[in-house]
Amino acid sequence: MTKFQNILFDLDGTLTDSGPGITRSAQYALGKLGIDEPDLVRLRTFVGPPLSDSFVRQYHLTTAETAKAVAYFRERYTVTGVYENALYPGIAQMLKDLKAAGRHLAVASSKPEPLVLTVLQHFKVMPYFDVVCGADPAREEDGVARGSDKDIVVRRALSLLGGEDSTAVCREKTAMVGDRCYDIDGAHANRVTAVGVSYGYGSREELEQAGADFIADSVEDLRRILQDGHGV
Repeated sequence: MTKFQNILFDLDGTLTDSGPGITRSAQYALGKLGIDEPDLVRLRTFVGPPLSDSFVRQYHLTTAETAKAVAYFRERYTVTGVYENALYPGIAQMLKDLKAAGRHLAVASSKPEPLVLTVLQHFKVMPYFDVVCGADPAREEDGVARGSDKDIVVRRALSLLGGEDSTAVCREKTAMVGDRCYDIDGAHANRVTAVGVSYGYGSREELEQAGADFIADSVEDLRRILQDGHGV
């Protein structure tokens, strides 16, 4: 049994149910490009991965079109979409309890970092986190944020938790929590325990295929895994 001392969380689909704002903003961006997408369910796959990857993968946009789509997405999302969002029930109390127990908490998200900060501050959970990492919008090429791959974000979060020395963080006592295969891959790439949550926007099958070490089907399951260091 391993009690996790350092816990990194994805944001969208893990801490918050951000689907409505993301899918509607993606729909808006596609519409601006002349692509009619009435099915918001199809756009649920936009929750989690880097935004540019989703536009390319699902709609086969060119580099120039992708840059425009990302800009249009932000046009709506930064004003309206970011607030079409909610903490999953039980998340705030879980974070409070983990922090009170002396755990070191971080956010490692592919969302641009200023938006991550906006969400955490809006829901008043910012004080629970020692480190917050997202994609760096200052490092862009063709309108696409660099450093948004989950393994890069996780590595940077570990480095900050370790005081600029990621080796200072005990990997055996560190977990990365997320709802998509990208989170599991990011955990494995950095040699930390991968905890999947099936209540978000990825399926249990996706998490199992990615090789999650633990899978939580509810926030209460997640609390037990993170507090006790074993499955449910």
